[in-house]
Amino acid sequence: MMELLKFNKANEQAKLQAIEKWIGYKPKVYSFSLPSGYTCPFAVDCLSKANKQTGKITDGKDALYRCFSATAEAYQPGTRDQRWWNFDILRKLDYNGMVETISASIPADADVIRVHVGGDFFSQRYFEAWLEVAKLNPNITFYAYTKSLPYWVANMDIIPDNFALTASRGGRYDDLIDNANLKTATVVLSPQEAAAKGLPIDHDEYHAINNAGDFALLIHGTQPKGSAAAEATRSMKAQGVEYAYSRS
Repeated sequence: MMELLKFNKANEQAKLQAIEKWIGYKPKVYSFSLPSGYTCPFAVDCLSKANKQTGKITDGKDALYRCFSATAEAYQPGTRDQRWWNFDILRKLDYNGMVETISASIPADADVIRVHVGGDFFSQRYFEAWLEVAKLNPNITFYAYTKSLPYWVANMDIIPDNFALTASRGGRYDDLIDNANLKTATVVLSPQEAAAKGLPIDHDEYHAINNAGDFALLIHGTQPKGSAAAEATRSMKAQGVEYAYSRS
């Protein structure tokens, strides 16, 4: 009997209402996740891992800020267990098995699916499986942030129209971003930094879901004490800076 993967239904009302305004209807939005860090083969700036058993976080030696998703896994054992459930199933499967299992697990009423709030495309085979799943489900909009840029570039000519990909800066292959002219998301420490870089801040996934050009994301989540990222989040909180990021 096939073991099904676990998806989460988005429940952040402010973001759902914002998406509804520009998408033109009230969508059913879901997300799919894997263990942060453990499935992120090309991460550098945000590399963080929450121990599978204890939840204790370990940051990468070159990390500039802590992955907000790893923090969620650290404090929410249920979230951690769900993501490992998904990963333990998928890493045992071949390409066809991944396509079949992912397809069978997608919620029947899904309109939009974010592929990975936590985790990333951990192999070429896995990335290509998601491309095939998108082709098999043309009425669903899929989107993902990724640092697995070699997998993307190797398949640039066959990315389905209903799969919006965004290159997340801060990985081992950032050079491919300019070489292949990939749409990017850059984590910034303040709205002022985003403005200086000439980047709009995506508060409601508009830029991520639509191919609307490069954009910025404000640093968020619990950050290591004494770090520049921690000071930035403290300062923005004191200023009442708007956040609207998914916790699904």
